[in-house]
Amino acid sequence: MTTRPGRPVGELLRDQRRRRGMTQLDLSIEAGVSARHLSFVETGRSRPSPDLILRLAEQLDTPLAERNTMLLAGGYAPAYPSHELDGPELAPLRAAVRQILDGHSPYPAVLVDQHWQLVEANPAVALFTAGAAQHLLAPPVNVLRLSLHPDGMAPRILNLAEWRAHLLNRLRRQAVTTNDPTLSALHEELHGYPCGDDVLPTSDDVSAVVVPLRYRHGDQELSFLSTTTLFGTPLDVTVAGLAVEAFFPADPVTTAALHALDAGSAEVG
Repeated sequence: MTTRPGRPVGELLRDQRRRRGMTQLDLSIEAGVSARHLSFVETGRSRPSPDLILRLAEQLDTPLAERNTMLLAGGYAPAYPSHELDGPELAPLRAAVRQILDGHSPYPAVLVDQHWQLVEANPAVALFTAGAAQHLLAPPVNVLRLSLHPDGMAPRILNLAEWRAHLLNRLRRQAVTTNDPTLSALHEELHGYPCGDDVLPTSDDVSAVVVPLRYRHGDQELSFLSTTTLFGTPLDVTVAGLAVEAFFPADPVTTAALHALDAGSAEVG
């Protein structure tokens, strides 16, 4: 048993359910409990067991940190640990991430935490950080701020309005899903940055399928696809918040340019 935080567990579950756009009947069917019992839990008339809290949280796809909060609100101990990333417990994970980042070269890739702060990057990311103001590169580096700030990558993003809308929509959904005030504050900050009005026209290339990042490097226009890799079935709060953001060339010109940059770096080294 532990001391309960301010809000009852029923209220936390109800808020999470409403953020997911689910009715009590929807959730009760998914979780295998009666709608009546779920109603009693949400109103505080019935105290849920830790197993029921976790079962409901699983159906709601609740982040691990918030599941711990729900358990504490119900008077139970947290179920998920939160280890330091540089601790011995996560050494195998760090090694796997390093292999992913190194293996992705000469294309850019970064590891970010739940608040989009940079944890690790491969050397190819220097393509994006070149020319950015030092205050945006001082740790902790927030990659979304670096991307959209006028002193960061923004002046070199040729489809800034399009790319900005993509990032802000993604961040807004994440903030709503996690109910994380840090993400909400970040969204508000980034929303105030200049949006740009120079979206390039789409054609029958990759831009007709996904939103590309069109980036100016010197006198070249480079085009990237981005992917996000998460760790499957995490049982640690720190691990659950990590993601690898990787960029792939979207056309032969970008492929050739990145390999040329990599070869030039190798010669200098």
